[in-house]
Amino acid sequence: MGPVTGAPGGGRAGNGTRAIDDAAVAGPATVTVAGVDAAGNPAHPDLVTALARAGLVVGAARHLAAVPVPPGAETVVLGPLPPAVQRLSVAVTAGTPAVVLASGDPGYFGIVRRLRAAGLPVRVLPAVSSVAAAFARAGLPWDGAAVVTAHGREVHDALNACRALPLVAVLTAPGAGAAEFGAGLVGWSRRLVVAEHLGTDAERLTWTTPAEAAARAWADPHVLLSLAAGPVGAARADNQPAAAPAGGWALPEQAYLHRDSMITKAEVRALVVAGLRPRLGRLVWDVGAGSGSVGIECALLGAAVVAVDRDPAAADLVGRNAARHGVDVRVVTGTAPAALDGLPDADAVFVGGGGTGVLTAVVARRPARVLVALAALDRVAPARDVLTAAGYTVDGVQLSAARLADLPGGSVRLAATNPVVVLTGEQRP
Repeated sequence: MGPVTGAPGGGRAGNGTRAIDDAAVAGPATVTVAGVDAAGNPAHPDLVTALARAGLVVGAARHLAAVPVPPGAETVVLGPLPPAVQRLSVAVTAGTPAVVLASGDPGYFGIVRRLRAAGLPVRVLPAVSSVAAAFARAGLPWDGAAVVTAHGREVHDALNACRALPLVAVLTAPGAGAAEFGAGLVGWSRRLVVAEHLGTDAERLTWTTPAEAAARAWADPHVLLSLAAGPVGAARADNQPAAAPAGGWALPEQAYLHRDSMITKAEVRALVVAGLRPRLGRLVWDVGAGSGSVGIECALLGAAVVAVDRDPAAADLVGRNAARHGVDVRVVTGTAPAALDGLPDADAVFVGGGGTGVLTAVVARRPARVLVALAALDRVAPARDVLTAAGYTVDGVQLSAARLADLPGGSVRLAATNPVVVLTGEQRP
């Protein structure tokens, strides 16, 4: 942690006790949280007034040095947050006005959340966030963007958001920046924008490819923008960049292009997609993809998807269906299990074909969940044995659906679909 100092004004003249000693005011004080830009300049004119009244000022050393801290104010140099929050709580209880300095918009992936969680009364004076500044420098709209962070979190979820969605901004961290994300996005059709040192004389904006980004060193801090091919910044009509699809899922077969009815039926697909548990931040493989309906519905629910099929015609269908439904699915043409080599590890896998050899290769990669659809009963026991031997807890169900079908004269009958067995393997805790 940077030092928590009792020196008045961070080294400026003063006795360091005025605010606490003179804070016999009625009612709690408010903590003013003010954003400053990357160069350390305050963006909001009310900050001058707030600082003039402050008995406690909290911020990074560079921020404290850039603003007029009152001579008698105590300062806290930010390092780990809990000591600073404790000092702010004492100031609020004593009625001492306090100011917290933070980068950009402190309510946007910033300190405001932590202060509110601590029960502190907060007034926010925002500056332009680094994400907004990055999009502005690139000349791009961002109302359709998803924003994720790699600060103190696993890169996995943020990376899969970039694989799944057409427009993503990433707040990077050392060791989780443009090079690491670039390496993880090789194989996906993406353009990257790296915005380094925003708002300073060293500011640099670089348009690049994932492979090129992976091969370079980048200055911290930087913001990464990930853009899919096609028009940039198309916002969903319902303003939800990663929400459940407005048109639903388990769609009828007519919603997909397919050959000779080679498509996972809607009733089976509903169970399979539920079992795969797709969401933003997860990666799903659809092996033996056929029309791609399972993978596409996972993508509609926010997951990143790799669809694998040995038939180039099927791979073309997957691409056309994905475009039809407005999602981005990476298509790999090749025969499994060899086609799985080099793919990033999946969180969940659907095996729609290929036999036990493919299933054995899948479980060797240790996805958390594996679902297998089988029409032939003689394949059920071997598939179950592969999952069990790999340490998965296995469940299974046979699905037999009968759909309404018209008869002459306005009557209806029940038309049976082919029964399918779905096995679900889940890693044991």
